[in-house]
Amino acid sequence: MEKKQRSPRNKTMELSEQEFSEYKSRLLEVLSPVSPEDIRNKTINGDLLDVLKFLPENFADLIIIDPPYNLNKNFSGLKFFKMKDDLYLDYLRSWFSQVVSLLKPNGSLYLCGDWKCTAALQTVMNEHLSVLNRITWQREKGRGARANWKNAMEDIWFGVKNPDDYYFDIKSVKIRRKVIAPYVSDGLPKDWEQTAEGNFRMTHPSNFWDDVTVPYWSMPENTNHPTQKPEKLIAKLILAGCPPGGIVFDPFLGSGTTSVVAKKLGRNYCGIEINPEYCCLAEKRLEIAESNPGIQGYSNGIFWERNSRP
Repeated sequence: MEKKQRSPRNKTMELSEQEFSEYKSRLLEVLSPVSPEDIRNKTINGDLLDVLKFLPENFADLIIIDPPYNLNKNFSGLKFFKMKDDLYLDYLRSWFSQVVSLLKPNGSLYLCGDWKCTAALQTVMNEHLSVLNRITWQREKGRGARANWKNAMEDIWFGVKNPDDYYFDIKSVKIRRKVIAPYVSDGLPKDWEQTAEGNFRMTHPSNFWDDVTVPYWSMPENTNHPTQKPEKLIAKLILAGCPPGGIVFDPFLGSGTTSVVAKKLGRNYCGIEINPEYCCLAEKRLEIAESNPGIQGYSNGIFWERNSRP
């Protein structure tokens, strides 16, 4: 936890030794069966495979899974190594069915991945859920490739237990887009609104999202987690898939984005993370969210296009 010299504009969240000790005392260790009340709004520090067997079935309204992709990646000393495709599918199968058992009958599940492992994600989703869609979001970050196209997209597979009965609130996730060529009827705006800030239209979101900014060093939500998801991205999933007061579960919590966004949006949360440092970062972010519930790119119930908010 040694502090490094950094630019004054660098807002990446860090932990002091004192903070690490304080937040670590708040973490939950699950060693025996627990009830939904025991784990509500808690960060569980432990190995997913060890914890899953103790969690209550059918407790989550929404499950968001962001597992290690099939890549060599160092998560602050905990290393994940790339596997052959069939072995990665076996890895997903080793825990996926148990996670699905935690979902309510009318719940929804979102599973994240990149193009290299998306076939495995679809396979395991089809084995246990009704797949309704694949969201592709623009992850515009990182350097280009010399001998290949730059990888700037990721997938999120959307599935439910019962395709005839699941919660989905489309109104809460409409996006506000600028109107470049406004159309009028009888001199009045048609399907758009004229404001002092410009002309806008509220549109239904598609399964391609190009309005999300990946966390970087000048954003307060940024942490040292190497694969942190944007709060705005997770906000869309939570608003659409979990009713107010419901509970969102994340079995690979990382530095806490899912729990933090759930709290900011008036939902309950529970997450599992094996790395105690990331768990403590999650707790720090949850504490900050009590006084600062803002989500970049989302305000007053409106999702703005990237760099379009006045």
